[in-house]
Amino acid sequence: MGLSEERAVAEAVTICECFARDGLQHEDLPLSTETKIALIDLFALAGFPRIEATSYSHPDRVPAFRDASAVLGGIGRPAGIHFKATCPNLRAVQRALDDDEAGHGATELSLLVSATESHTNRNLRTTREKQWETVAEMAHAARGRFRLVGVVSMALGCPFEGAVDPGRVVEDVARFRDLGAELVTIGDTVGYASPRTVRELFGRLLREVPGIAPVAHFHDTRGSGLANSLAALEIGCLHFDTAMGGVGGHPVGIVYGEGFTGNVATEDLVNLFEAEGASTGIDLDALMLASRRCEAALGRELRSMVARSGFGPLPGRQAA
Repeated sequence: MGLSEERAVAEAVTICECFARDGLQHEDLPLSTETKIALIDLFALAGFPRIEATSYSHPDRVPAFRDASAVLGGIGRPAGIHFKATCPNLRAVQRALDDDEAGHGATELSLLVSATESHTNRNLRTTREKQWETVAEMAHAARGRFRLVGVVSMALGCPFEGAVDPGRVVEDVARFRDLGAELVTIGDTVGYASPRTVRELFGRLLREVPGIAPVAHFHDTRGSGLANSLAALEIGCLHFDTAMGGVGGHPVGIVYGEGFTGNVATEDLVNLFEAEGASTGIDLDALMLASRRCEAALGRELRSMVARSGFGPLPGRQAA
């Protein structure tokens, strides 16, 4: 279903480019710091208003991001662009604060909970309530220095518990709001969502948790990522996470994500939204340059359809 005249998007959507963090966490071989910096600078040139730049994960556990401070210190800082770093614990927040004091910090920090007890136990090795206590400490330490972004993983289904009660996700988003978060990422971590479940959950979030913006973060595990994104857009969601070429998903070594676990491909989502009349503000030529550079950096063809076929006949632009 396309956007009707009555439901046409009046505001521009915001796409956060996640290749440099969520995308690269799935790669066996880390990219060099210089390559990451060059790619992030290309994302900024293309006009992404939010860019997920790195993670403050423990360097021995997630070596791909042991250069977090160097990456943040090396990227350009165009006005109006937020650079996000993931923080898994209080020590990570302290590292973010140290980089901020040094003049090259992130502008956003993301803090994670899982919507299910089983996934919390397996992935975070704690309970949901203890994780919330940790997140509260992190938010208190970071508040006023960064824009806070909550993350609720397994929000649309869990491989251990099955369907997730939307009411629990609504409660989690409200808790993040009360801790000072401005955005909350809603993660379809294993790609179980459908347009129906997306409309139900995002409709409730927009109605029941005012004052906070939900961010649609869909994995394309079962080929429904674009359909789910359009459903979220039609219900009123204006924030989306994607990754160039559809890379990423789970960290290397995670066993609960079978098959293709990647994100929605940025190139394909931009093409779809622009065709539907939703302005992304992305420079399409710069986007395709960044797409090619990401493929070159990883040394393989990625999963974007638009990268192979070119943009369609978008308003104001001839088909490639």
